Amino acid sequence: MSFANSVVWITGASSGIGEAIAVALASYKNISLVISARRADELHRVANQTGLPASHLLVLPMDMTEINSLATHVETVRQRFGRIDYLFQNAGISQRSSVVDTDFSVYRQLMEVNFFGVVALTKLVLPIMLAQGSGHFVVTSSVAGKLATKQRSGYCASKHALHGFFDALRSEVYEAGLRVTIVCPGYIRTAISINALNADGQKHDQMDENQQKGMAADDFARRLLRAVESQKEEVYIGGNEIYGIYLKRLFPSLLSRILRNRKGV
Repeated sequence: MSFANSVVWITGASSGIGEAIAVALASYKNISLVISARRADELHRVANQTGLPASHLLVLPMDMTEINSLATHVETVRQRFGRIDYLFQNAGISQRSSVVDTDFSVYRQLMEVNFFGVVALTKLVLPIMLAQGSGHFVVTSSVAGKLATKQRSGYCASKHALHGFFDALRSEVYEAGLRVTIVCPGYIRTAISINALNADGQKHDQMDENQQKGMAADDFARRLLRAVESQKEEVYIGGNEIYGIYLKRLFPSLLSRILRNRKGV
């Protein structure tokens, strides 16, 4: 499989992983990109980085929590390009707060962005891909979607939920020619910790040390695109933190002890 001659829609494309995916995809022959996020100015900056002509690029600002507007955005893409071959869903927000201190509204916000918005957009794009007889959903989860750590309770819950939903979807649509890839990034050098929510829903506004030392986003994007082209169902990309997934599977009690003893955020 190749992205050449495809229509690819990327959410969360204004920064971090989404931005890196957009720039990496732009090198494919005759590709058409739709890039979405809330910040129109940042989307236009990314659009300039891709170097794609206007005929192959659609800047489509949108908010994943505004569920009622998503159908209009899907129709805009369909009218412009006639099809959707890949949907990369990267929009998301993290958390830095303990369960006892976290306001319930923070959990609602995390689920709205990380889960319900993703599900809503998927359900709207799904009929288009079914009619085509082809299509590929690529969903950004996290290592936190496979195991849970301190001060990430809502974030982990939202990412675990993605696995349940998209594993079920994969089984339902496989015979129709559709594919699903879930990617679990480890520490990637993005602003995810800076933009994370604190206990009262305010911005964390700090770069975590592990995040600062993480894999470069462009390196992550290249690895992800290779995995998607190979039609991998689930892929883990990062540093040594990835081994936690295997510890969870093989030695859960050992991992639990390690995570209990971790300090800080």
